[in-house]
Amino acid sequence: MMNDITIGQYFPGNSLLHKTDARMKIVLLLFMMISVFVCKNYVSLAIAAAATTLLVIISRIKLSVILKGLKPLFFIILFTAVLNIFYGTGEPIAQFWIFKITERGLNNALFMGTRIILLVVIGLMLTYTTTPTALTDAIESLLKPLKIFKADVHSLAMVMTIALRFIPILLEEVQKIMAAQKSRGADLESGGIIKRAKAIVPILIPLFVSSFRRADERQNKNEGYAPADKRLFLFDCSYDIFCRNNNNARFIG
Repeated sequence: MMNDITIGQYFPGNSLLHKTDARMKIVLLLFMMISVFVCKNYVSLAIAAAATTLLVIISRIKLSVILKGLKPLFFIILFTAVLNIFYGTGEPIAQFWIFKITERGLNNALFMGTRIILLVVIGLMLTYTTTPTALTDAIESLLKPLKIFKADVHSLAMVMTIALRFIPILLEEVQKIMAAQKSRGADLESGGIIKRAKAIVPILIPLFVSSFRRADERQNKNEGYAPADKRLFLFDCSYDIFCRNNNNARFIG
């Protein structure tokens, strides 16, 4: 199952979206997310869905990869949809105790579920088509106005990118720990909810230890690192729609 999780990963490619300046991608995708949030009816939601589908086609990312990215969030999407079923008004179609299902509730569930899926897919398109370096540079560039308030923009951008890219590493670590526990005879897949919850404890403790160790190693590597106020880029990219060398940009000093 862990091999199916693709959140936070980058997939190399030569598509139009891969070549687009990372700053433009962030601004465009934020605009699309806001558009999805403000959708009030199925017509506007259909337009947002069509735009998202077009984005996926342009990215040339396989549908199977996107479905794998949605898989970890399946229960969250399902829970949100089910929760909205019982918050509809009108004549109940079915009723159990204090819970009632209405046509309005079913519409709300479908609408909210679709909205969450679109938001996740739009976010995945950013990480799937942008390298960690390009993403860090783009976030730092967009947050430059915060320097007026003496904010350490570079460190903030670096922390955000590392946190995002750390997700696949943690998932890989979970997979290794589960394999080690199974080799010792641990049963992680059978039994009721309580038994499975107890079986997670032997996984969480080594995971926390490993995570803190990795964080400590990262801190040791970054000791003495102080980014300069004025750094140079190997490829200086202006605010154009496309920047072919964007994914290869590196700091020189």
